[in-house]
Amino acid sequence: MRTAYDIIKSVMVTEKAAQLATDGKYVFQVATDAEKIEIGRAVETLFADVKVKAVNVMNYMGKQKRSGRTTKMGRRPDWKKAVVTLSEGTIDVF
Repeated sequence: MRTAYDIIKSVMVTEKAAQLATDGKYVFQVATDAEKIEIGRAVETLFADVKVKAVNVMNYMGKQKRSGRTTKMGRRPDWKKAVVTLSEGTIDVF
């Protein structure tokens, strides 16, 4: 069984995420195979006194990038972002 730390990789600190935090929505980078229910439970276990209302996820495909001066092409990894809406409680991120 995976732990909450395996599901939630990091908290995304961006300008848009700071604006969403005023509405009770927080943005996390999560594991690519994580489901909405797992993400909600992980947030509730990591942060005390928090109730999750909704979880929205977005999948991002990794971009192709050049590697060095040659024409050898590499690829950045795929990743997943989750926007978690809280019904009660706050998370002190910023």
